[in-house]
Amino acid sequence: MTKKALYTGSFDPMTYGHLDIIERASKICDQLVVGVIYNLYKEPFFTLEERVNIIKETVSHIPNISVDSFSGLLANYVNENKFDIVVRGLRATTDFEYEIQMAQVNAGLYSGNTETIFLMTDPQYSFISSSAVRELHAFNADIAKYVPQTVLRCMKEKKIREEKR
Repeated sequence: MTKKALYTGSFDPMTYGHLDIIERASKICDQLVVGVIYNLYKEPFFTLEERVNIIKETVSHIPNISVDSFSGLLANYVNENKFDIVVRGLRATTDFEYEIQMAQVNAGLYSGNTETIFLMTDPQYSFISSSAVRELHAFNADIAKYVPQTVLRCMKEKKIREEKR
């Protein structure tokens, strides 16, 4: 039986912590979909389309991964696409408190036997967050050790375009 998993996030921007979870999750399922969430309550650095394209380029070396985007409830997307597994990444205990609550709520909304699994990020990435990367980038700090090269290139290009306006 084919196991289909989903790893979601806003990925604004994608960090090495995200990539670590993606690479490890891809080894425990037959198909992994990276689901980029559109959150109408956040003002993103990258558009939804840009994030999808950046992730596609970044994970192109992993054959069993596809990238998609969605808005609305996670449970609705899971049910519509019949995912067996939802992967959630954890950096610290504060992530766990939030994620366990969401997993328990979603479990009641899933129509199938979808399981949520938690993967701890590699300790070397445990302090990295997308918001910290955006802030460091805004102040021209070197973020190369926090994001994949594709992300770094795209962030620099976008900043240059915005400065020209």
